[in-house]
Amino acid sequence: MLAEFRKFAMRGNVIDLAVGFIMGGAFGAIVNSLVNDIVMPPIGLILGKIDFSNLFINLSGKPYASLAEAKATGAATINYGQFINTVINFLIVAFVLFLLVRQVNRWTVRPAAPAAPTTKPCPYCFTEIPIKAVRCPHCTSTLA
Repeated sequence: MLAEFRKFAMRGNVIDLAVGFIMGGAFGAIVNSLVNDIVMPPIGLILGKIDFSNLFINLSGKPYASLAEAKATGAATINYGQFINTVINFLIVAFVLFLLVRQVNRWTVRPAAPAAPTTKPCPYCFTEIPIKAVRCPHCTSTLA
């Protein structure tokens, strides 16, 4: 059983999956930084100096100056600003993956070769007949 597991684990597609998973995690960290540090600050500035990560709805009834303060006291909050950041994260990841898959498909997927013709025109009456026909069923001419 151990030898069978080792054979399974060392197959190329399992190793490729592990590498892809690790790269995906690293890519996720890059996208998080892109969204939180580069994309969201200009959007917040355009919308009136809003910090999306600090937007929340306080459900406890007590006033809190920031989300960090509310979390520190254990107050119930709806963190819709962080949700907006997560949605933008997802959209960026989905778009980049779309571009990546599109490019890989261009490199790997080749158009299928046209199928061999199954019919040919009769040289005498010009109707379509099977390619292997030796006599036209319409005009009864013998074909070469």
